Amino acid sequence: MSTPPVVWTIAGFDPSSGAGVTADLKTISALGGYGVACITALTVQNTMGVHRVEPVSPQTVLDTLQALLDDFAPSAIKIGMLSNFNIAEVVASFLESLPVPHCPIVLDPILHSTSGAELLDLLGRRVLRDRLLPLATVITPNRAEAITLTGLPAADTEALAVALRRLGAAAAVVTGGEATGGEARKDYSEDVLAYAAGGMDFVETLSAPRIHSRATHGTGCAFSTAIACALAGGQNTPAAVTSAKAFVRRAIERAPGLGRGKGPMGLDHAGRD
Repeated sequence: MSTPPVVWTIAGFDPSSGAGVTADLKTISALGGYGVACITALTVQNTMGVHRVEPVSPQTVLDTLQALLDDFAPSAIKIGMLSNFNIAEVVASFLESLPVPHCPIVLDPILHSTSGAELLDLLGRRVLRDRLLPLATVITPNRAEAITLTGLPAADTEALAVALRRLGAAAAVVTGGEATGGEARKDYSEDVLAYAAGGMDFVETLSAPRIHSRATHGTGCAFSTAIACALAGGQNTPAAVTSAKAFVRRAIERAPGLGRGKGPMGLDHAGRD
């Protein structure tokens, strides 16, 4: 049996297993990788919302990252919830110290939960934008997060994706936009991907029918982690983003129907068609 790629997740812990490191590890396993995790924060939450966040000490985060590096060379790293400035700084310093060229890094800039809880403070956001974003192979914000990071509130989604690349990310995909094109496309959503290949810049719109489901807890976590898995397996960025979109769609379609709020996806069963 061949050795699987090792995919790291640096993120918060969701006890309901719909998002954060629990969802990331399911995604990595479903896609054939071996997942290891550095937990940045404990949360009190369920499918109905986040009630409390308790950050892990920055020293524990640093010690965990170093222990993992001593034993598991990463094939790709996914960064999710960072919680505060001190943790963001530790993660940034650690990643900046990795040998160049480093492995692919996928940055999911989690600023708020879907229920409105703040998941990264103001100083932490500056570290994310100024130090982590330039390390990213791909950054995967939703539109609201992209507006916060770029400061372009009136920009269209393509302009936001391009602006994120100008801030230093190798590629940016802004997720979850409303489709354009009139009434016939109201049931479609669009993600916009900006990237470079062969010395040229590209912007692509990835459109798909919108899935009407309440099983959408952790979609951003799973999407970014699936991209990391695809990059770890050698796919280029457009192929990785496309395959990650397909994975999340299957996960929503195969949801177990649990929880009283935004339920978890069927990540365990979404690895193949």
